[in-house]
Amino acid sequence: MLFKICNFQVEKIRQALTMIYDKKSFLAGNIEDPEIHQKIIDALPVPIFYRNTNGMYQMCNAAHEKFTGKAKVDIIGKSVYEVHSKDMADMYSHQDKELISNPDVQVYNTLVKQSDGSKHYVIINKAVIRDNEGKIIGIVGSINDVTELKKTEQRLEKAQESMEVSSQMIHKISSGIVMVDRNLKIVDSNESFARLMGTETSELYETIPGLKGANVHGLVPEVVYKMISNLLTSGEEKVERDLKFHNKLLHVSVLTLYKNHVVGAVFRDMSAPMLVQDEIINRARRINKKSIETVQKVAFLLGENAAETEELLNSIIETYRYGDEDNA
Repeated sequence: MLFKICNFQVEKIRQALTMIYDKKSFLAGNIEDPEIHQKIIDALPVPIFYRNTNGMYQMCNAAHEKFTGKAKVDIIGKSVYEVHSKDMADMYSHQDKELISNPDVQVYNTLVKQSDGSKHYVIINKAVIRDNEGKIIGIVGSINDVTELKKTEQRLEKAQESMEVSSQMIHKISSGIVMVDRNLKIVDSNESFARLMGTETSELYETIPGLKGANVHGLVPEVVYKMISNLLTSGEEKVERDLKFHNKLLHVSVLTLYKNHVVGAVFRDMSAPMLVQDEIINRARRINKKSIETVQKVAFLLGENAAETEELLNSIIETYRYGDEDNA
């Protein structure tokens, strides 16, 4: 699409310059004033130039002056080798000769290095100019600076790569993970999440990989749905709680990934022995920072008495006022 636009632009420019150099194309009464012609060219926002078959600049516009950083007096009547660096001039000269040998619209991408050291990704679009007898007398061209577009494309490519890597990581993590957008639609999720949410969700996961596009409402416990929707609205960094679901004790953390746009929820099955150990120790540290012995006793209990471990976990949960409701 971008090339088509450039082709259209250069064709219009070529027609304009042809009219300027072909007096027969003017209607009677038109003002044949070179200054008017230059003003018309200068009004165009795209850098344009006209070189003869020897590579000498015959005309350029104000946008071309701004792009090259050189005034018309330092361009007009000068060769590409007097205006540009040798590398750039070699490239321009080669492309001009190619175009003259094969007259047609010529489009190519290149990286232009300016005298101030800046680099610009550009699309150069050129065509030949002929006199009234059809002889090629020069080349007209336009320069479309697509530096910002190129940077945007590169950022998008990197973002896409990051998303792919993130998605692969998500699907390798044992904890259940789901990401939800502001429309409460699932952006992605892993198999662990589907499995924790139950048989129906697991079956849906097999049909819709990642549950992408599914409405999160009905797929997660109501309390988690409220956590997700509230966080999307408030923009808070994080909310978390424990709940019983399908005879499992789950720890749920909902985090803002992109404020008011995307949140992520992490589900940890606290029935898993190692997770229980880590979580109890972590919470014990927060509750009683004064005594590391308490933490050690809790860790000891994990291996000695499962019943006492469960009681201690429930006690800690009560301390955090998460409640014991069953959302199954």
